[in-house]
Parts: sequence; C-alpha cells; structure tokens
Amino acid sequence: MAFDLGFTADQTTIADLFNGFFTNESPAEVARAAEPLGFNANLWQKALGLGVAGMAVPEQHGGGGASLSDAVIVAEAVGASIAPIPVVEHIVAARAHPITDLVEGNVIGTVALTPAVDGTWSYVPAGAIADIVIGVDGNEVVAVRSSAPGVAPRNHACQPLAHRSSRHGDRTVLGNVSSFERIVAEWNTLTAAALVGIAQRSLDIVVQYVKERHQFGVPVGSFQAVQHGLADLPGLIDGSRILTHKAAWASQPEVAQVVEPEFNEYTDFKVVSSMAFLFAGETAVHATDRSLHFHGGYGFSEEYDIQMYYRRARGWRLIAGDPRNEYVALADKMFGDN
Repeated sequence: MAFDLGFTADQTTIADLFNGFFTNESPAEVARAAEPLGFNANLWQKALGLGVAGMAVPEQHGGGGASLSDAVIVAEAVGASIAPIPVVEHIVAARAHPITDLVEGNVIGTVALTPAVDGTWSYVPAGAIADIVIGVDGNEVVAVRSSAPGVAPRNHACQPLAHRSSRHGDRTVLGNVSSFERIVAEWNTLTAAALVGIAQRSLDIVVQYVKERHQFGVPVGSFQAVQHGLADLPGLIDGSRILTHKAAWASQPEVAQVVEPEFNEYTDFKVVSSMAFLFAGETAVHATDRSLHFHGGYGFSEEYDIQMYYRRARGWRLIAGDPRNEYVALADKMFGDN
C-alpha cells in the first residue's frame, strides 16, 4: 500500500473545520487564561459538540470511524492553538477502550505512558482532569476509573499532569503488556502532530513579527542574519509533518510492518511513530527557540504569545520521559543487536 501525501476530500473538510474552530474558539488568550492547570472545560464541551471524543473510534463501537490520519489533522490544529483540552489523550484512550462514556465524551480519558510503580502511575498527561486512565500495571494493561484530582504540580508547560492510582477505582483489564505498545505508538503519532502545529504557528508568529518590527528605519526581517536564522524552519516543519503522516499511514493493518535499515526502509508503526515524535519534538524546540530569539527581550514577556509556545514545545516532548531514552529504544527497534 503506497504512502499518499495528499488529503482526501473528507480530510480537507476536517482540516477546514477544526482549523477554523480552534482559530475562533481557542486564541492564545484562552490558553493563557487556563494556566496553570491547563484545562478549559467550556472549550472542551464545544469540541465535544464537533464529535472529537469518538471521531477516531470504529463505527461498530459507536464512533465516527475516522482514521488515525484524520486524527493527526485535528491534533496539529490543537498544537497550533495550544488549546487547553486533552484531545490527543482522549482520542487514544477512546480507541483503546471504546466504551460509551468515552466515545460520547461523558468522561475524559487518558493514558499513563510509563508502567505503574507500587500501584501509582507518575505524571500522567491529563491525569489531573481525566476520569479514566489506561496504563500498564504489572503484566496487564488496565483501565481505572476514579475521581480526577483537579490539581497539577507546577510545570513550565502548564499541563494537567498528575500521579494516579492503578489499583484504586473501577478497574478493567484490557489485555497484556504487549498490547500497550500500539497505544503508545498512537499517542506518539498524535503528539508529534501537535508539536508540528506548535512549530508551524511559531514560525508564523515570528515571520509576522519581523515584518512589523523596525530598526534603522527598515523591518528587521530584511536583515540577512534574521533570514538565515529562519530559513531552515520550513523544511524541518514539513519534514516533521510528512513523517507524522507516514506514522499514521503505517498504523493501518494493510501496511506491511517493515524494518530494513540496509535499504532505509521503515514502515513499522512503532518505529515510524517514535521517529515522528522525536523529530517533531526537536523541530518544535528549534522553531520556538528561533521565534523567541528574534522577538528580542519581548519574547520572554508574558504579554507576548511566543513564550507559551516555547514552554509547551519543551514540556510536551518531555511528558513521556527523557527523549534520550526514547532514542535508545528506537535504535534497538531499528537495528537490534547489529
């Protein structure tokens, strides 16, 4: 099955719908007002009205039947607006555990990315607001329904992180540990898309700024040093976007799961999703760094939006832990003992 970069007619509609929604309903002021918890309940209810909760759940489970590729489009729009709602986590949770309450958005779901230790999942994304957490406990993947704490430890990205119990609450066993690899791969893919959105919007912000900011009687964007500092960003962003869409494409059952480093051929979903997550994370960090840098001292001011993108680019890529560990794990998947 060939990888096609083009959008279908339905995907174009999805992009127009959600880009318009987040542009209108989640400007930067909404993210700023949601700090420090990082959640806006009103915006979440509006997003549920568009069917986001169950959009990527198969129709036989009551969902919209959208593909992971469709969900990637939505996740990029979330990142571009740094919308303070758990779209990525909930979509992944609903696909893993398609019960009615998750599919219809009656409750919020999320995933714990690291196994529980002594019955506790640490720093669960959206853990401060989620009703259902899915994660690994011992040799099992379980879904635990319990009350959300509603508070999060302070963090630079203002994300609703929380420690959650893997044993207290209504507990459902979903499968063995190996089944969780796909759940993580889906989270990697959608988070990569959100990081692409952050990078793209950061580039848009700085390009507009250097056109408007004048020094020595001319826009600072006319200076070659500024142009050189931004010239590599479009290529990095497009590369991250392509790799993210390839990861979503590789998630389809009809795609052969290939890992052939000698031919530079990778279509294994777990491998490509890790690549996408790591590359998009690096791109988002670089793009926000350049954007903030060319704002001068204003970039660190809370009144300017770029500092929120700068903080989230770094925070979102660390939710799953130290990226260096992910690089080691990726190398093992790609090359094994070679």
